[in-house]
This record gives sequence, C-alpha cells and structure tokens, in this order.
Amino acid sequence: MSFSRNSKLVMMSRNSEDAELVLSHLIHPVTVKKMVRRWLEEDTPSFDYGGFVVGEREEAAVLLCKSAGVLAGVPFFNAIFEELGCTVDWQVPEGTLLEPVSEPITVAIVTGKVRHLLLGERVALNCITRASGIATQARRMSDIAQGTDWHGEVAGTRKTTPGFRLVEKYALLVGGISTHRYDLSSMIMLKDNHIWSAGNITQAVKDAKRVGGFCTKIEVECRSVEEALEAAGAGADVVMLDNFEPQALHPAARVIKDKFPHILVESSGGIREDTLFKFMGPHVDVISLSITTQGYQTVDFSFKIQKQGKNPHNPRVQTSL
Repeated sequence: MSFSRNSKLVMMSRNSEDAELVLSHLIHPVTVKKMVRRWLEEDTPSFDYGGFVVGEREEAAVLLCKSAGVLAGVPFFNAIFEELGCTVDWQVPEGTLLEPVSEPITVAIVTGKVRHLLLGERVALNCITRASGIATQARRMSDIAQGTDWHGEVAGTRKTTPGFRLVEKYALLVGGISTHRYDLSSMIMLKDNHIWSAGNITQAVKDAKRVGGFCTKIEVECRSVEEALEAAGAGADVVMLDNFEPQALHPAARVIKDKFPHILVESSGGIREDTLFKFMGPHVDVISLSITTQGYQTVDFSFKIQKQGKNPHNPRVQTSL
C-alpha cells in the first residue's frame, strides 16, 4: 500500500480493483466536534467584542497560502467552520504541495456570517499552519525513503503537543509516514525507566505480556546488542536501538535479525533529515524521529474577507517537494 499525493490511501483489493480510502475518514466526527468546541471556547470565553462590531451579514473569506508546503488539517478546518454555521469550498485537495510564486494561492473559500468567519479565523489558521508544517516535514522524510530501495517505514514519535496530538498524528499520515504508536495504550513500550523500575528487561517484558495479551505488541528500548537480544528472547515484538550511530546500528541490527528473524528492529535518536538515509539498511525496519512534530517550520496561511468583485488567486500546485 502507498500514499497518493491527494491524501488518499490506495490499496489493492482482493479482486485486484483499486479502492481509495480517504484519510479524513479516520477522524471520528464526535471527537473532532468536541475538540473544535474546546478550541473555540478557549478563544472566546466570554464576549465577542469584534463580532459585535461587524455583525451578521453574509460574507466570503479566502484562505491564502503564502509559503510552500503540503496542505494538511482539512477535516479540522472544516469542523471549526461547520461548528460556526459556515461552509468551506476547497480549491485544492489535501496532501497537495502548494508553491506560491509571485502571489498567494487561494486554497479555500469560506462563506458565512461575517462574525462567525472571524470567530473561526485564528483557531482555524493555528490548526492548518501547524498541520501543514508537519505534513511538509513528513513529506520530505517520505520522499527520501521512497528514493531508495529500503523496505522499512519512517515514523513519528509520541513527542506531540498536549491536546493537539490527533491533528499532529493525522498530519504525519497526510505527509506519507507512519504515526508510530498513538498513545500509551496503543502499544507497550518499555523504556529505560520502566526497565530500571522493573529490575531487568526479562521481568519487564514478562509482566507486560501478562496484561497486554496476544493483541498488544511490546517494544523495548535498548542501549546495546545484549539488551536487544535479551528483549527479543523474552518475547518482545520490537526492539528499539536507541541513539546508535549508523556504523554501530547496522552490525547490531544484523546480529539481532540473524538470531530473531521475525522481530522488528527500530532505530531512533539523533536522526536528522540530512542523515536519515544513513540509518536505512536491510536489517532496520523502522526509523522514528521527533523532528516531524518538534522543530518543524509552519506553513504561512492568511484568511481574508473577500472584496466584492475580486477574483481569487489561481492555484499553483505540485506533487513533491
């Protein structure tokens, strides 16, 4: 399976017909509705003074992209304005690389009561600039991986913003990389503090398997080949080789795979965009890095009430960075 550039997951069905699954269908409508209500209440906890000034006449506003990036965050942007009784008409699909040159690109047109447009403006911009920044960073990582013959996956981490994780994890998918585990309940990951508290790796894995059962994978963070072999021997499903430099990573991964062919080997720690390719190898299955959700550059969008008779800017789009 692979990610197409318009944010659709394309899978081959059993009858060999292409079926397109839209990423936005991952988002539970009740969950996103609750989220955007909290965001809007946070931004306007009492009086809407600006809204009082402008009133409720019907207007249209344009969402303009002013810097290059991958468009992401559409379901959340939509939900914000739907909550306010507005409609959103997208001019380009999510997952598109936008490249403004001489003027901004019109990405969407939002219509509704003017005070409602302005109530949603900043909340929606905060969401889409960050989501698009993450998707842009993720797309670069994805393009690097796809430019090689490496069989593995690039993934994000759980280093996300409190209260904003759903948006950030979704943006990783739009960008074309794995989310890694979503939360503490998605997969058991035993890190150094767990091991020290439990006494040893074998005991920690044993206790985790007792409650996780057959349906929950166990990953162990390892600082050496010996720890990785102990974790694999104890029944871990994934071993993370933490902060291994490439020259140490690949021999270690080979030793582990030779003895435990079915275990997944993950590399993490100290990996940058310009060094990512060095960590790709035949015995490494996953490379996780936090730069996709920490330290990324946001994409610059603005939101303008449209002047009567003024035509939106024409989109200029590409499919890769």
